[in-house]
Amino acid sequence: MALLNPAPQTNPASFHKTSVIFRRKLRQSLVAQMAALFCIWIAGEVISRGLGLPIPGSVVGMMFLLMALISGAVQPASIRRGARWFIAELLLFFVPAVLAVLDHPEFLGIDGLKIMAVILSGVVCVMVTTALSVDLGFRLMAKLNSDNT
Repeated sequence: MALLNPAPQTNPASFHKTSVIFRRKLRQSLVAQMAALFCIWIAGEVISRGLGLPIPGSVVGMMFLLMALISGAVQPASIRRGARWFIAELLLFFVPAVLAVLDHPEFLGIDGLKIMAVILSGVVCVMVTTALSVDLGFRLMAKLNSDNT
């Protein structure tokens, strides 16, 4: 008799209400936001390794997050507090790298200076490129706003 009964219909209003409650709880909980960002990172790792992509999984995860933000599937407020915490505690993620340098004394000599020069020049290139990109973006936005008015 159970085979003759149609599948239970889900109520769209009930789904919407559950979705709204979930989004509100996510916005209120720092731990939930951190967990969501962590899950995005893990999903990117799984996809990257599973498909054998030459791109790190963290980059794949951030591309998915960017697509979700652009499409509106994820609102910035839903991950803002978690992202701010990760950025504020970013120094903690570099402690293992510093300890690894201390294990290799050759990095404290001429080789270390060469590596430091490469790192600093890379940072300067990234900062200049970012500044130019932001400036270009603001100029385009200003031009679009002036054309619309």
